[in-house]
Amino acid sequence: MNKKSIVVTGGLGFIGSNLIEVLISQNYNVINVDKESYSSNYYNVKDIKNNSKYNYYKCDIFDKKKIEYIFNKHQPIGIFNLAAETHVDRSIDNPNNFVKSNIVSFFNFLETFKKYCKKNPRTKLIHISTDEVYGDIARGRSDENYAYLPNSPYAASKAASDHLLRSYIQTYKIPAIITNCSNNYGPKQHPEKLIPKVIFNIINNKNIPLYGKGKNIREWIYVKDHCAALIKIFKSGKLGESYNIGSNNNLSNYQLVKHLIKVAEKKIKIGNNVKIIYVKDRPGHDFRYALNSKKLKKNLNWNIKIYLSDGLDKTFSWYLNNLSYFKTLDQKDINMRFGLKL
Repeated sequence: MNKKSIVVTGGLGFIGSNLIEVLISQNYNVINVDKESYSSNYYNVKDIKNNSKYNYYKCDIFDKKKIEYIFNKHQPIGIFNLAAETHVDRSIDNPNNFVKSNIVSFFNFLETFKKYCKKNPRTKLIHISTDEVYGDIARGRSDENYAYLPNSPYAASKAASDHLLRSYIQTYKIPAIITNCSNNYGPKQHPEKLIPKVIFNIINNKNIPLYGKGKNIREWIYVKDHCAALIKIFKSGKLGESYNIGSNNNLSNYQLVKHLIKVAEKKIKIGNNVKIIYVKDRPGHDFRYALNSKKLKKNLNWNIKIYLSDGLDKTFSWYLNNLSYFKTLDQKDINMRFGLKL
């Protein structure tokens, strides 16, 4: 195996591209595998695309033959799987894509990895999942032993992928770890998601739509903190285990938007149309997510480094300094509301 080669699937996306940057900065050779969906963006890797430590393959993880070729050619010591459909609203409109990508394609990928790790037993698979698999957390925080109770087709498809991997760990003894992370934010996130959507609307003097009454609560982590946790888990995590990755920082969507507006006021002149408006809620909208990340903190000595105020400031500045990023996207993916079909 190549001691410094890492495969990242979904590396043209938000978290994947940020992870690749961190890995390259730590002297790893990174092989980016991405099928190029609507949320993939070459803009996200423009600063590393010519780096000698970066390789790219357009490939769906469903494609066993090509994935096997990539594994055998590059002999990675680690694989970070971030290839997934992730937008809850889209999963309400079209759950079929989520079942195909997050379950069926992942099954094919697992079969290929199972074959590869027989010849390369020192490799590791880190499968990146979500806090949404635990469902609505009315009180307290969900730890790694908490029951899975997904409430959207997206969350259910991710829960299924976690269960499938867990079965392969138990049955086939594959070297793998599952991670479940809270809501990420930071540079390069597609503006179908809340924070970049709000930033886009503020910059463009548009109303800011909030579902329901804006009281839904989420736990927010800066993407580079998530990446640092993933690398720490890869290096020191226990095979066969799962780890929650969270910031312990929960806010309502209303509180978050008000915070973002304050950040914006320090950077630009806010237009008259920048007002919060309440819109029809998402079907099956979980009220609160909250992770217990004590296992990761205690066993692997990990903690967040970027707190919300700094993180939102960095994030707003990135979008303000990269306005051309928005031009690389289909405008309907920014402006169109998904998830209302019932």
